[in-house]
Amino acid sequence: MFDFHLSLVSDEDTATEVPASLAETTPDERPLFDAYSQAVVDVVDRVGPAVVRVEAPPDRDKRQRGGTGSGVVISPDGLVLTNSHVVQGATAVRLTLADTRTVKARVLGDDPHTDLALLRVVDDVALPAARLGNSKTLRRGQLVVAIGNPLGFESTVTAGVVSALGRSLRSRTGRLIDDVIQTDAALNPGNSGGPLLSSQGEVIGINTAVIAGAQGICFAVASNTASYTVSEIVRHGRVRRAFIGVAGQTVPLPRRLALVLGLRQVSGVAIASLEPDSPAAKAGLQQGDIVLALDGEPVTGADDLVQLLGAGRIGVDTTLTVIAGRERKQVVIVPAERNQEPPT
Repeated sequence: MFDFHLSLVSDEDTATEVPASLAETTPDERPLFDAYSQAVVDVVDRVGPAVVRVEAPPDRDKRQRGGTGSGVVISPDGLVLTNSHVVQGATAVRLTLADTRTVKARVLGDDPHTDLALLRVVDDVALPAARLGNSKTLRRGQLVVAIGNPLGFESTVTAGVVSALGRSLRSRTGRLIDDVIQTDAALNPGNSGGPLLSSQGEVIGINTAVIAGAQGICFAVASNTASYTVSEIVRHGRVRRAFIGVAGQTVPLPRRLALVLGLRQVSGVAIASLEPDSPAAKAGLQQGDIVLALDGEPVTGADDLVQLLGAGRIGVDTTLTVIAGRERKQVVIVPAERNQEPPT
């Protein structure tokens, strides 16, 4: 037989009881905890109303299941940023605002390569907006706050720090997303597309991914990447990228050949195939040629070549340094643009 002992605590005892963790905190440290809490509260009060729930309807014709995630209003006229994988190719979505109102939005542009999509609210409503910050000013250890709708729990707030900067994350298309922010602010399914915020209430990232099975390893697409994507979609309806019309693979350079040619890099991109009438074919490149550099920037792998072919190179003379046979030479090529991009 169990003997239960109950201990009654009076209101006076409760008022004077201090948790062990705080009892160990010196008086000088307590203001720091208060300041931390107030910083998070201020960010939530300022930006929380601009965070929305995004629902993309299923499309049986396209065999799309639909998606649910988060988004953030970035302009009073109704521009909303979210993840590409949240909208999943939809042309129209429904948004639930922080005050529980629902509005309709259309997809202005969807860029799976950066896992970002830009929406425009079509209903005539006044919307609070958050401001995109400069992610280049971030430092490791800096306080960040995430707001979103994880697992259907709306307007959930988590806080943490910038764990690392300059990470690369492979998108669902296979391209690398550069300059990704790593954070330990807890994220779960449904947080995707929501904002990662600085203590000043600026959007410094768009939450996009977690590593399954890991704890405290979450990623956000940097706000500077988002700013570029937004400007491209607003101007052109898509994110333009250059291509040269080759399929390539990363290969090690033969050590003896590297010594003969005076090369320091140990790998390059071998051209496996060329598209007919592509810029590469017109420039005289051949299957088996190895690309070493583009406009003087080293190309040590296929990802390097993809990253260097930005919109600024479309229609511009670009110099490729290649190994053809056993000779190193430079080839001038004019990258083009097209909507459906090949691997590079």
